[in-house]
Amino acid sequence: MNGWGWLFFWRRKPPLADHLRKGVLGETAACRWLCRHGLKFLTANYRTSHGEIDLVFRDGECLVFVEVKTRSNEDWVRPETAVNADKRRRIIATAEDYVRALRGTYPRWRFDVVEVLIDRDRIREIRHLPNAFPGVQPPRRSRTGLR
Repeated sequence: MNGWGWLFFWRRKPPLADHLRKGVLGETAACRWLCRHGLKFLTANYRTSHGEIDLVFRDGECLVFVEVKTRSNEDWVRPETAVNADKRRRIIATAEDYVRALRGTYPRWRFDVVEVLIDRDRIREIRHLPNAFPGVQPPRRSRTGLR
């Protein structure tokens, strides 16, 4: 290929599988909703060897780690129930990696779940569940070191 043709060739991506497309739609809707409600967006899809956190925000001095669950049908069970004990452990471990990588001090953090219900690729409802589960808080630091 001559000229800039190679750029467009490499940028072209195959279409996403249906469940991945719905996940991206849900994460985008959740991010917009949280930003409109005063949270400051920091990053998306933060990955470490422990797992992945869908969205990371700041709410004042509090870090907010968000797990987004997108569903097209909730006849049997709420989307939040998919965040089981194993998933919570992985999210907490990944959050600890995130805070360690910042090398800063955050007095508080919390774990939220956002349920996004869709109907034919349209957002039907967004439910924000703050403090959906408890996590280990980072040690508080004083100017002289750990307290």
